[in-house]
Amino acid sequence: MNALSFLLLVLAAIQGGTAEAVEYTFNNRALTTSGGVRYQNEIGESYTLQTLNLATQFIWTLFQQNNPSDRKNVQRVSLFVDDMGGVAYTSNNEIHVSASYVGNYSGDVRIEITGVLYHEMTHVWQWNGNGQTPGGLIEGIADFVRLKANYAPRHWVKPGQGQKWDQGYDVTARFLDYCDSLQNGFVAQLNKLMRNNGYSDQFFVQLLGKTVDQLWQDYKAKYGN
Repeated sequence: MNALSFLLLVLAAIQGGTAEAVEYTFNNRALTTSGGVRYQNEIGESYTLQTLNLATQFIWTLFQQNNPSDRKNVQRVSLFVDDMGGVAYTSNNEIHVSASYVGNYSGDVRIEITGVLYHEMTHVWQWNGNGQTPGGLIEGIADFVRLKANYAPRHWVKPGQGQKWDQGYDVTARFLDYCDSLQNGFVAQLNKLMRNNGYSDQFFVQLLGKTVDQLWQDYKAKYGN
């Protein structure tokens, strides 16, 4: 195994005048696959570690988490490129990226995986209402971050499309972007409420003065859907 696969890069993110170091590790465990090799050649370890750090700082800013006390106490995030299906998943501050997805992706794979990493890093830092938040909203917030970072892919739904507000991913991300346009920082405040208060649809009423169902109807009407 290449010793560099476990190279530890410590990057200090300066937020609010306080230095908070998060350690990032990288391990490409799929170098025997074409996707693993493509990841190494077209994305690489250095770019990945840099992207993880930039994503963290972007999320802290977007979520208005200017002080360490506002954030989760995460000291290390590890990324693995694995021989697996799907695209990527995050568990216990570990991000797993599919070498198969990388290998089969037609297009600029570095840009695509950058967006994927912003999504997955959001799962590291976001609050989940003590496990009570609907999965569709969790995934929607992660895609909202990807959207605001300007890494939304072309195949995403257009604003106003979708069947329900908590459908997840791009559908919910577009809806949250609409809500955020009504009150700048809405998603940051929603995330903050989910830290210690579980989850309730009433959070939308509390922050925007309308039920989430009414907001969804307004959103659909705005875009002629």
